[in-house]
Amino acid sequence: MTGFDANEHLTPFRDGRGYGAILFDRTHVRQPEPSWFDPAHWGTAAEAVTEGGRGAAWFIDFGQGDALLRHYLRGGLIARFSHDRHLWRGINRVRSFAEFRLLRQLRARQLPVPLPYAALYRREGVHYRAAILMQRLHDVRPLASLAATGDAPWEDTGLLIARFHRAGLDHADLNANNILFDAQGRGWMIDLDQSRLRIPATGWREANLQRLLRSLRKLRGERSQEQVDAGFARLHAAYELVWNKGY
Repeated sequence: MTGFDANEHLTPFRDGRGYGAILFDRTHVRQPEPSWFDPAHWGTAAEAVTEGGRGAAWFIDFGQGDALLRHYLRGGLIARFSHDRHLWRGINRVRSFAEFRLLRQLRARQLPVPLPYAALYRREGVHYRAAILMQRLHDVRPLASLAATGDAPWEDTGLLIARFHRAGLDHADLNANNILFDAQGRGWMIDLDQSRLRIPATGWREANLQRLLRSLRKLRGERSQEQVDAGFARLHAAYELVWNKGY
């Protein structure tokens, strides 16, 4: 968060596995423990997330409501050598802390993202591991799944993305699994790891949209590329319409 936030609290810890810190919102959770970020701690109360193709995520009941626990993994070729360890560049570069604070900023602007509860890092020499605990969104389906069954709300998706872009969110991985719609038709955006707030500009906005299009094509299933592109054209038209109106 920018400026002082009285509800944001940082607690250092040290245990047999090393040392680190937990950042949390004291209005929503009591003092979190490092064990909260280990799915083994929750036993049968931890359910691995299978939809969306992302590993290292679990739904848990942590005694203060349902939550999503996610560990931060490496991507690309480097993941072959370091699955979940990240190079330490200082506390201000910790990925879980950055996402925690970004989620809080977006919620302060009344944007539909999950409520973050707590974030952790654990130092291991020149590396660290990270995790985040956040609100679980119930009865939601990703855009990819909705598109596969012909139920994608293309225009609403375009409006949703425009709303986030207007606030300056440059989503680092805007794909068809990171846009969700609940049973009431409300849209949500998730997985903001390495995303950031920027001055709205055509270049990065269009790059976000093209990344989403590539994702929709990749996940098209039995649909033709022409069908996917037709749906995306409706999305893009709605996006441009609201963007050009200035709201």
